[in-house]
Amino acid sequence: MNALTNTRIVLASRPHGEPVAANFRLEQVPVPTPGPGEVLLRNRYLSLDPYMRGRMEEGPSYAAPVALDAVMEGRTVAEVVASNHPDIAVGTQVVASGNWQTHAVVPGDALTRTLQDNGLPLSTALGVYGMPGFTAYVGLQEIGKPQPGETLVVAAASGPVGATVGQIAKLQGARTVGIAGGEQKRRYLETLGFDVALDHRADDFAEQLRAAVPNGFDVYFENVGGHVFDAVAPLLNDFARIPVCGTIATYNARGAVLPGPDRLPGFMSQVLRQRLTVRGFIQSDLHAFFPAFLRDMGQWLKDGKVQYREDIVDGLEQAPDAFFGLLKGRNFGKLVVKLD
Repeated sequence: MNALTNTRIVLASRPHGEPVAANFRLEQVPVPTPGPGEVLLRNRYLSLDPYMRGRMEEGPSYAAPVALDAVMEGRTVAEVVASNHPDIAVGTQVVASGNWQTHAVVPGDALTRTLQDNGLPLSTALGVYGMPGFTAYVGLQEIGKPQPGETLVVAAASGPVGATVGQIAKLQGARTVGIAGGEQKRRYLETLGFDVALDHRADDFAEQLRAAVPNGFDVYFENVGGHVFDAVAPLLNDFARIPVCGTIATYNARGAVLPGPDRLPGFMSQVLRQRLTVRGFIQSDLHAFFPAFLRDMGQWLKDGKVQYREDIVDGLEQAPDAFFGLLKGRNFGKLVVKLD
């Protein structure tokens, strides 16, 4: 690739069920030229996140779908290599919606965040010190609100959101139960300080969970859905809070009729009977909390009170396969593609 080439991945077709390689297309096109007020970015790291599966669909969502033949959406850490914006200098490191490509032109006023040297790897601005970390922080602050002595359960607890949820809740005095997929990830939760770490793939997972919370629990941070939620729901205490961040277990079944009985009426009765708070949230709607997140998380990371793990893949061409693995839980830690 020469300096005048932009390598990018576009959405070639919409998936039916699990995404496949044919849904994407790798292209090489000229690097775009920034117009007035715009900057040209050289993307250095690309974040891969579960929400991207929804962007591949045409159905209703909280954001518009990616158009066919358009570059796949994604957040990046990037360097400004040309600038037509008076307040943004060449060489500035930023977080932006740079998408699945090596170069991007964006309005200077639309840059998500300018990065300062804080001693952390740049990639953490896409993970623990970026959107996933903020999702954990704001979901707990605004909805979960764990109190000292309460018990919190979090699904997908070895991922960037779940791992951060557990550690923050522990700092706030809660007892924490983490649920992950596989023995290796379960053991990792123990190194993060979870009081109990469970493998949802175990044959007796539901029984293990019940034994871990003999008095029930008060906060369930939902990232998964599926059989994990089926095991969780009977154990909720009265007035429990459920921040709904994701339901990755059903992302590939959008629009399909799922097998089994309709359990929604029974759950809605439980919501009423136990006075549960169930609230979906999108972190971008709660951006007013972001300065407090940067302050608190920056201090926790500096003090070693919050740990993180990254799963870094080399090369843009590896992004589709890495994304398929993300939807199946193959990654271990925050999934980032290194583009340099």
